[in-house]
Amino acid sequence: MTTARGSALLLSSFLVLLLSFAESLAMSKKVVFISGAGGQTGQSLFRQCLEEPDYQAIGIVRSETSKQALLDAGGIPDPSCIQVADVTDREAIQKVVDQYSDNVAAFCICTSAKPAPTGETNEETGRPVFGFPNGDPEVVDWEGQKNQIDACPDGTHVVVCSTMGGTDPNHPLNNLGRIQNEDGSFSGGNIVKWKRKTEVYLMEQERLVYTIVHPGGLVNEPRGERRLVAGVDDDGTTGTDSRTVPREDVARVMLEAVKNRDAYVGRSFDLRAAPKEDDGEKVDTDFSALLDSLEGKNCDYSLGAIM
Repeated sequence: MTTARGSALLLSSFLVLLLSFAESLAMSKKVVFISGAGGQTGQSLFRQCLEEPDYQAIGIVRSETSKQALLDAGGIPDPSCIQVADVTDREAIQKVVDQYSDNVAAFCICTSAKPAPTGETNEETGRPVFGFPNGDPEVVDWEGQKNQIDACPDGTHVVVCSTMGGTDPNHPLNNLGRIQNEDGSFSGGNIVKWKRKTEVYLMEQERLVYTIVHPGGLVNEPRGERRLVAGVDDDGTTGTDSRTVPREDVARVMLEAVKNRDAYVGRSFDLRAAPKEDDGEKVDTDFSALLDSLEGKNCDYSLGAIM
């Protein structure tokens, strides 16, 4: 007859084996970092990646407040899958990556300076003045993204969420947060130019591979209901006249770029979504073939301007 002590030993041994199996399973999963996981697009990508059985999603947020907000929203299996690090702090982001450096598959960059009204009004136009309360584009979109790229182990697939508009140096987004100094020069702003500088820097890193997505205007709509259209160089007519795309679809394309690495590495492209089909049916997208219409073309970085 099994004694109470014997039963306890068997249970203890079973728990040890179970824990060992769980740790082994976790180790077999490839790590996918998602920075900006507290933002709308980054959070969508983070949550979609959490559903993937082959990947261990690690969301990176700027503050403990952002981490708690994610936890309070629910659906997070383990608080440890959310790491706190300000991407403008080079050492902080490196420390997070180093915890998983032997098992990294991809690093998805969704961080960006975020424009918001300053409360002031432009006297000439009468329009609200916008600034960047979470950091100037030079700091966030150049230095912060560069820190993330530099932190990646050799061979990492870096997937960047950027923006359309890079071929136009005078794009309205570049004017946000830009101020004229007393000597007549300008400083601040130029968010699209700083993003483009980061993209060129990434493409120059021979030890990494990359995918760069330039979404059109981001809208909050469910994914999978609009046909996705890939393009290059801000062509806003081919495939659809629409210049918008749901955030959730952008996140999905970034995730599929990780899953379909061979089809997406070395690619830089625009992404828009056609208007919703009148019949209301879901639009099936073959993500592995999404870029086929480009016939190998990538965005041309000789166009536009780079800081």
